[in-house]
Amino acid sequence: MRAALRLVPALVLAAPAGAQVPLPESPSPDPVLEGLLAEALGAHPDLQKAEAAVRMEQERVPQAGVLPDPSLSLGLQNDGFKELMIGKMETSYYSVAFTQPFPWPGKRGLRKEAAALGVDLSEASRRRVQLGLEADVRRGYAALLLVRDQKRLLDQQAVFLEQAEQLARTRYEVGQGTQGDLLRAQLERTRLQQSAWALEAEERTALAVLNRLRQHEPADPIATASLLADLPEPALLAPADVETLSPELAGARAGVRQTEKLLDLAKLDRRPDFAVTAGIMPRGSLEPMWQVGVSISLPIYGRHKQQRAVAEHEHHRQGQGAEVESVRTLLRQRTEERAIQIQLLRRTRDLYRQGLLVQSEAAFKAALAQYEGGRGAFLGALEALNGWVGDQGAYLQALAQLQAQHIALREAALGPTAPVTGGALASASLTGAAAMPSASRSASAKAGQASEAGPASMKM
Repeated sequence: MRAALRLVPALVLAAPAGAQVPLPESPSPDPVLEGLLAEALGAHPDLQKAEAAVRMEQERVPQAGVLPDPSLSLGLQNDGFKELMIGKMETSYYSVAFTQPFPWPGKRGLRKEAAALGVDLSEASRRRVQLGLEADVRRGYAALLLVRDQKRLLDQQAVFLEQAEQLARTRYEVGQGTQGDLLRAQLERTRLQQSAWALEAEERTALAVLNRLRQHEPADPIATASLLADLPEPALLAPADVETLSPELAGARAGVRQTEKLLDLAKLDRRPDFAVTAGIMPRGSLEPMWQVGVSISLPIYGRHKQQRAVAEHEHHRQGQGAEVESVRTLLRQRTEERAIQIQLLRRTRDLYRQGLLVQSEAAFKAALAQYEGGRGAFLGALEALNGWVGDQGAYLQALAQLQAQHIALREAALGPTAPVTGGALASASLTGAAAMPSASRSASAKAGQASEAGPASMKM
């Protein structure tokens, strides 16, 4: 009996390696994650569509700077209706004329510059698709590691319950325990299977998400050797660095510059355009005639047309400038919120590693020792197990939400931070919340607050 009990700490207290190894500040890149990112960025149709849109805008730039197409006019002028008088009458002739329009100087350059800024707008959209795709892959990979870490923790819990059942059976057989302890151990092992099925479903879902992003079949396996704690935790970004990353801010600023070019172009539209015409009129046996002419457009409706266009683009420029400020202030707010949450989650992570997990392990060992010596009840061991599993699970959740905040920060997302979600761990069903020791309840409450702090604080 004592030999069986001594197996428990060795098997159970071997928590997931990530829970015991300090998280380095700048670890080496995860090769599996790098491979998933390369596959997603190389094959995802949304990114290909965005890149095609950029190339489409690039093709518009040279078009905007070209002169308008010339026109060729063919004609016939004849004296009378009875017969063709070309060569007989001086005013009868064929005509061939060529006309080339010329916009007012500066208009073509402004149109080309405005088209080039359209490329910047399209590039900002492509950059948003790329950043979103990278963030989705990182979140999906973190979710997969979280679920697999939770499965490892569940396996540790199953080992304890199996050993506890053996111990309860041995104590019952020698008359030192009750049948209720044995039945309770068997009941908890049965309940554990339900959580195992739920985690299996969560793992398959996480695989399907990652496989969609890399354009694979939903059930294709992804082998991982890392733990959640092994994922790189980049250094905190300054607000100016996040502004540099933001496609929305870059697009809004490009929109302002494009509107300024269109405003300048609208002002030039109050100037007339020109057209040069050259033609020749063959007259058969008579000497041919020729002509050269210049035509000028007359913007006589400028009060209701060109001036209105200038006012239109002026209002648009003001609106675009307001959009830049709106995006910038919202981005700074999100950056500050995420920096606060990262600092909080880092302290929470360190608290678990340096205090809560150690205390939970000590409480677990003490409960087992008391049960072994006949001084504690079986429910006390289950309570200790609840505390240990809850603390380990909350620690994993804190790591996951820390990753979620870093990912959102580098995504420069204007919306709420998307959480990294996993499965739910099983816990022994006791008589009620009062059955849990106050220390365990406090640890669990802090863990829940830490895991929810990131997403909840982002909601507006």
